[in-house]
Order: sequence, then structure tokens, then C-alpha cells
Amino acid sequence: MFERFTQSARTIVVEAQATARRLQHRRIDTEHLLLALLQHGDGAAALLREAGITAPDVQAAIVRHHRDAPGTLGAQDAAALRTIGIDLAAIRDRLEQTFGADALTPPADEPRRWFGLRRGRTASGERAAGHLPFAPRAKRVLELSLREAVRLRNRQIAAEHLLLGLIRENGGLGARILADSGADLTALRERIEATLRAPAA
Repeated sequence: MFERFTQSARTIVVEAQATARRLQHRRIDTEHLLLALLQHGDGAAALLREAGITAPDVQAAIVRHHRDAPGTLGAQDAAALRTIGIDLAAIRDRLEQTFGADALTPPADEPRRWFGLRRGRTASGERAAGHLPFAPRAKRVLELSLREAVRLRNRQIAAEHLLLGLIRENGGLGARILADSGADLTALRERIEATLRAPAA
């Protein structure tokens, strides 16, 4: 399937992996594809920005979601801490202001040692550039982008097809961020399709 991707679409997939790695996530998911689309998707990015969806807002939503994910202190924990005068949200905000948005992101697990070297690292100690796996929903977005290209009778899969696949998938964090943005996704879909149907200039 990847042989049908345009250079722009390939760049988005590569950047989605880089984003997942930078955020210390273990796999590439729909939110990473959305953020990469905004940062490297040219026409698709312009359509998203016209709809009021920006890269900083998406990144903030991703960080917020993963910060509040299971395994971190949740609403019940925050309520318990409030009873003794501790405002968890204020502490999180203060830490992020002082140390940056990734301050509370846990470090990636260290690879096991094997013959004196940590696996996943080169002899100089740098991380090896292995591929992160795709989450099932991200795989679904890629499949749906192919279906969108076939439906629209396009020979290649472009960034706009990835965006159509992301909208159509409708269940992952990327789709939820789009829905929560308040953008009219039906109108966005129509604009994307019009762009793809327009003859190349």
C-alpha cells in the first residue's frame, strides 16, 4: 500500500512516528497522524487550519489526554487530595509552566541489558532508530485512506486521503480531537473531496 503514497503522505507517516517517539508513546496512533498532517500536510493542513484546527491545539489535546490516561492520578485522586487542601490541577499547571509541557510525561522504559549494552541503543549509547508499531486505529486510518483514494478514483494516496481516513475512522483520539474542535466535519470532508477532484494546475 505504501508504494501508492505520495511523497507528502509518506512524510506524514514518518513524522507521525517521530511525533510518537518525541512524546514517548510506544506506538503510532491516530493523534500522531493528525498532528503530522497539520505540520507537514500542505493542502490538508491548510484545510484543517481554515476549519480552526491548529497544531498547538492538537498537541495540547494529546498531552492532556495522555496525562489524564489510566495510570495517572484521576478525578477521584484529585478529589481526595482536594479534601486535604492540595489542588492537583494547579500543581500540574505549575510544573508544566516551570519545566515544560512534557514535565510529567514518564520516561520510556529502559531496554534490558544484554552483554553489557542496552538493547535498542548503539554502542555509543544513542537510541537505535527502530520503527514504532502502528496502533490498530492508525492502521485503520491507513486502510480507509486507500479506500478513499479508490472511491475518488485517485491513483495515489495523498495527505488529503489520510485526512479523509482519519475523519471516517471516527473512534480514535485523532477523530475525537477533530470532533471536539467544533469544526464542521461534513463541510471539511466536502472541501477535501473538492480539492482532490480539482484538476491539477
